[in-house]
Amino acid sequence: MGDEKIRVLVVDDASFMVKAVSEMLSSDPEIEVVGSARNGQEALEMIPDLRPDVITLDVDMPVMDGIRTVRHLMIESPVPVIMLSSLFNDGSITFEALRLGVVDFLPKPSGAISQDIHHAKQQVIDRVKIAASIKIHNIHRARLPHWDALEQLEDRYAFQPLEYIVPVGTTLGGPNTVIRMLSSLPSKLPATMVVVQEISPKIIESFVRKFDEQVPWKVDVAQDGAVLEQGTCYIASNTDTVTIHTDADGQACLRVEDETIDYPLNRLFSSAAEVFESHAIGVLLTGVGDDGAEGFREIRSNAGTTIAQTTNTCVYPNLTEYAIEQGTVDRVVDERDLAREIETFMTSGVVA
Repeated sequence: MGDEKIRVLVVDDASFMVKAVSEMLSSDPEIEVVGSARNGQEALEMIPDLRPDVITLDVDMPVMDGIRTVRHLMIESPVPVIMLSSLFNDGSITFEALRLGVVDFLPKPSGAISQDIHHAKQQVIDRVKIAASIKIHNIHRARLPHWDALEQLEDRYAFQPLEYIVPVGTTLGGPNTVIRMLSSLPSKLPATMVVVQEISPKIIESFVRKFDEQVPWKVDVAQDGAVLEQGTCYIASNTDTVTIHTDADGQACLRVEDETIDYPLNRLFSSAAEVFESHAIGVLLTGVGDDGAEGFREIRSNAGTTIAQTTNTCVYPNLTEYAIEQGTVDRVVDERDLAREIETFMTSGVVA
């Protein structure tokens, strides 16, 4: 974007919140708040003239709420969206927002929600800066299969052996891709999945709860000591350190530590390789940074397989681009083909 400032439109029906968010963003010399709107309809009408690079968007608003606004935006005027809401405990809202392709969903940065207002301020600023650089044409809503847990109990609860682990690493933009990938992957595969992604710890439980209702896989929050089960996807925030271990009975289990480290994806991949060896299938998705490449190297050293999303289908290409450059990726796969690639390897023993 050169020396131009990042243009932000703030959308919220509460005037005090518009003022608070605008002041936060305007405190950074690289950001300019170009306008504000009281609801989604106003925002949609203002976008052609204001041409914002990023929108911060509330959920609970009159006339047109945040979710309806995102649906219209992605069709009519695609713009990166940071959702700021106090409704982070509502699983339907958090899941739907991320399914539709918002860059991130954050609790509103107010004293009532965040005890560390300085941290909240910097988080919003950082997210806006990153959002301004995304490949907007790669943001797509995740289409979900018809799934009724009451009608298809066997798909989820019939016993299947556990042979493989699929550790998945991603950062911003990842939840949307994870939803699409898991919705296309058969739950009867002899595998478990562990996902570390950039998602606020405050919304992860509500997000996972709704995600679990939408796909044949069982979806659960990664918990310390949980024994890994076939057909289950465990999701964790990259604010935790997640590794794979064996317990006293020799069963593979999770270790989740409440600490933030610099390279959580490397730790996840390396530990999965140590426990599952050739039956580890590492997957690296869209994201910012250089995490994951060294962990991929460990998977390959243990005769496992590594798969990376093609950079041209990533919302943010850095993670996969770096791993590919380091020579630690076995297969580079279009986002639409990730599920098929994983399934093909498990059923035939070779990547497609």
